[in-house]
Amino acid sequence: MDTEIKIVRVLRNIYDPEIPVNIYDLGLIYEVNVEEDGRVLLTMTLTSPGCPVVDQLMQEIHEEVAKVEGVTKVDVKLTFNPAWNKDMMSEEAKLELGFL
Repeated sequence: MDTEIKIVRVLRNIYDPEIPVNIYDLGLIYEVNVEEDGRVLLTMTLTSPGCPVVDQLMQEIHEEVAKVEGVTKVDVKLTFNPAWNKDMMSEEAKLELGFL
């Protein structure tokens, strides 16, 4: 199985502690980039710049993605450009939160 697919599966098991939807379907992950040497760069955002659980969330992402076979290093780039909005959520997440 492709490393990127494994990483996405892991990300789908990490939840924003304030919202009962995983961070991938919530639309917080903008990009998953896996280099040939196993380095992973995740580009992501938060639901708001003042997110009180940012440190906890980042630590969990680093720890869980690092466990994926073939991953040698994990870097997470936090961005607010573009800013997150509910349209970035998957259809499943929108249903879960009652937006559909």
